[in-house]
Amino acid sequence: MLLSIISSSAISSSAISMVTSPGLPQYGSAIVIGLISLLSLKEILSASEHWSKSLDSSFNMAVLPLLFSFGAIVVFEVAKVI
Repeated sequence: MLLSIISSSAISSSAISMVTSPGLPQYGSAIVIGLISLLSLKEILSASEHWSKSLDSSFNMAVLPLLFSFGAIVVFEVAKVI
């Protein structure tokens, strides 16, 4: 009896959490600003004499997660409209 109550409450709480929206779009502006600034800084530094392969790798490690987050935000917003 107690186990069935616990399992039914766990199922209902997981259903509620699936209905709520993920927290990614609320940080969308910070992600876009960070992505634009890192990409522009990478473009400016690539033309300078201080550019190296390790610096390029460091920028790629910072830009790729922001790029994936930006893509997820775009997909979320398009899905919200549809």
